[in-house]
Amino acid sequence: MTHPAARLGDLAEVTSGFAFKSEQFNTEEKGLPLVRIRDVVDGVSDTYYSGEYSAEHLVADGDALIGMDGQFNLACWRGGAALLNQRVCRVKAVNSRLDQSYLLHFLPAALKEIEDRTPFVTVKHLSVKALREIEVPLPPLAEQRRIAAILDKVDALRANRREAIAKLDQLLHSVFLDMFGDPATNPMGWPVGVIGDLLDSVKYGSSEKAVLEGEVPILRMNNITYSGEMDLRDLKYISASSADEKYLVRPGDILFNRTNSKELVGKTAVYDGPTPMAYAGYLVRGRAKSGQSPYYISGFMNSLYGKTMLQGMCKSIVGMANINAQEFKAIAIALPPARVQKEYESKIRSIKAQRDQHRSQSVKLDALFSSLQQQAFAGTL
Repeated sequence: MTHPAARLGDLAEVTSGFAFKSEQFNTEEKGLPLVRIRDVVDGVSDTYYSGEYSAEHLVADGDALIGMDGQFNLACWRGGAALLNQRVCRVKAVNSRLDQSYLLHFLPAALKEIEDRTPFVTVKHLSVKALREIEVPLPPLAEQRRIAAILDKVDALRANRREAIAKLDQLLHSVFLDMFGDPATNPMGWPVGVIGDLLDSVKYGSSEKAVLEGEVPILRMNNITYSGEMDLRDLKYISASSADEKYLVRPGDILFNRTNSKELVGKTAVYDGPTPMAYAGYLVRGRAKSGQSPYYISGFMNSLYGKTMLQGMCKSIVGMANINAQEFKAIAIALPPARVQKEYESKIRSIKAQRDQHRSQSVKLDALFSSLQQQAFAGTL
């Protein structure tokens, strides 16, 4: 069913933010929170403004906020009274024909359409004029509220999944400290050795040039996240003839990013498979000795102590930082009994399995939400 439409500018206040004086910014909660473009997605600000302001630039709970540069992010503000900084726009329904919750659900697709057709050189910019020209379909108000209620329920389920995933991510890091304590003090009093004591072999990766299509996927430094996870969404390939065993990583192997920027060098993760892959020359593969857990080594490297240690030991070479395989093997580490390491590994695997289930459900909920949105604004929901 097709519904009549009207310009957003005729239905809502579309207010651009103000260039507040930076000398009045503070982080000591003096004045009102200042919503900057970086705060739109998170819905919270750590910057406050203590100077004078106009009521025109006040933000209230329920207002739609849009980042005007980059990806045109949208969020419903829930942080209480705040001020609207430059390059952030506030949209608030003021016409009785338009429900604010309905508007919040309609805007993402409209913004994506504008973003897709907006030319740019480095960063895309959204104009207030373009926002005001958006055509909003207007079913009866009761129908708008019905649509918004359905989408709100599914969106709440999505938020619950995201929260569960975030808590499991936090748990992954806290388990290490719970079982082993702070590596800086070794409170369990275990003997101290080096990472090489726990490894059977350490190998550099392949220098073969990776291509977009090929026979064997090859892991590169971007496939390891800073938090110690494998990210397999962006893979390249090498030929099978170049994928010698010494360049293959198998489930349970450790990958260490030996060369990167200073902030990212030393990224470490356990490869969980399921199939063997090649790994590039900027990575080092560590294969744990029988009875030793690669998850313990990875947990140590991804602890706050491990990250701080890596920052102190890396060498800069032409804008890149480097920690070679021998230096990686020589890193001092407590040597808990194999039984304790395996107990830690079992807990980590269990938590990751739960998180993977939540992620799978999250993907399904996202697909359902997208389908419902399309139906809602096509008049078929």
